[in-house]
Amino acid sequence: MTNIDEHPSPQGDLSLQAVAMPCDTNPHGDIFGGWLMSQMDLAGYVTACEVADGRVATVAVEGMSFLTPVHVGAVVSCYCDVVDIGRSSVRVVVEVWINSKQDGEPIKVTEGTFIYVAIDSEKRTRVIAP
Repeated sequence: MTNIDEHPSPQGDLSLQAVAMPCDTNPHGDIFGGWLMSQMDLAGYVTACEVADGRVATVAVEGMSFLTPVHVGAVVSCYCDVVDIGRSSVRVVVEVWINSKQDGEPIKVTEGTFIYVAIDSEKRTRVIAP
């Protein structure tokens, strides 16, 4: 029996899943990093909107590094963990995981910290209610 602690697991809550398609690849057949960033931003946006109870805008992305390529057909899972809520901002760590083609084991692909600011209908910064 395998000890679950031996294998890393995602931090945060599942926010988005998408299937990596052939139209999302570079000339070498791997999924574009920009496509992954887009999925991460969408996942973080969903989480930040819930926290801010309304509209948010992405203002920054910090500390991204890609650990392994993503293959066509992989189910890309984005997990979000809110690490800070400011006066008008939400900081969300987004992790991306896939399952290995060979053995189905979970593999962490990348992570990054996305910062969102709450905005009103006039696109001005607004305070997040406590």
